[in-house]
Amino acid sequence: MGLEATLLTNSNSGEAPLILGLQAAALVDHVARVDRSLLDQLPGERGGSTPVGIEELEHILREVKTHGISSPDESLPMKTMAGGSVANTIRGLSAGFGISCGIIGACGDDEQGRLFVSNMSSHDVNLERLRMKKGPTAQCVCLVDASGNRTMRPCLSSAVKLHPKEDDLTRADFKGCKWLLVRYGIFNIEVIQAAIQVAKQEGLLVSLDLASFEMVRNYKSPLVQLLESGNIDLCFANEDEATELLRGCNGDQDADPVAALEFLGKHCRWAVVTLGSNGCIAKHGKEIVRVPAIGTANAVDATGAGDLFAGGFLYGLVKGLSLEDCCKVGSCSGGTVIRSLGGEVPPESWQWMYKQMQIKGLPLPDIQQ
Repeated sequence: MGLEATLLTNSNSGEAPLILGLQAAALVDHVARVDRSLLDQLPGERGGSTPVGIEELEHILREVKTHGISSPDESLPMKTMAGGSVANTIRGLSAGFGISCGIIGACGDDEQGRLFVSNMSSHDVNLERLRMKKGPTAQCVCLVDASGNRTMRPCLSSAVKLHPKEDDLTRADFKGCKWLLVRYGIFNIEVIQAAIQVAKQEGLLVSLDLASFEMVRNYKSPLVQLLESGNIDLCFANEDEATELLRGCNGDQDADPVAALEFLGKHCRWAVVTLGSNGCIAKHGKEIVRVPAIGTANAVDATGAGDLFAGGFLYGLVKGLSLEDCCKVGSCSGGTVIRSLGGEVPPESWQWMYKQMQIKGLPLPDIQQ
């Protein structure tokens, strides 16, 4: 703990993960159901993701005790777990699909950092490339309303994170891996660019998630440059992010998901736009498919739905499935996480997913026997 940065090890030592997720700053999620009155008090748009300071985060956590809504199927009013889009995808791929995965990034040497490490390790995620540094770990409050929609308030400003200049990213970090997963974020743009550059030197495929409509709206130019670089092989966007990306580009003020998909498909080998309860559309080459959503009738919390969809889609690509079947697995996986609170899937929900995959004639993961 006394070192500037300590590399972690676990039981996967020596084995390069098939899929490596870049999470520059490890994140811990605090997920709670709350009533509308608390959401009305918060600055920023409901349903979005607006950064806050540590004082505001602690204030929200205190308010949750008053405005939290209890549920008969949850033992605690609030769940705390390793979070962040990339961590959700990586954990799901490892726990539910049996795909070897790892995280490259940094966490603090505090209670939240130890929680992140414990949670990810318990799902056999390779943490050899995770640096533990002195300082706080990033946190995010995820507030879920009665409809299952979530409003996020991340606290990232003072958190430790991976720095491309201080923490040399070498080809050895990526050697033997096949995929690098990245979530767009302007605060980590330098490390994102550095990781993609080194990963491409090592021959990896790169998957990019567009993060949030606010991130796309406020920092569109660097994102478009990233897409036009030719280094992004697969891109995931939800409907709001996709249309926000296209809005204003080439004078288009009335963007729609199909047009956004076409735009993404010009720059990426695979492009996917998720449409919530309306399923998803995806493009690979000249092929375009539309696949309905699964399990939305029993939705409790939308947190992690897109992340777990991405995990299912990537499982399909790894297994060589068709574009349509990749989307079907993604829909099964995305429908799994919305059945409970937070971005971590409980064992009984994985069993539900396996049954859905079996019904649709999709190949079950080797982990499921």
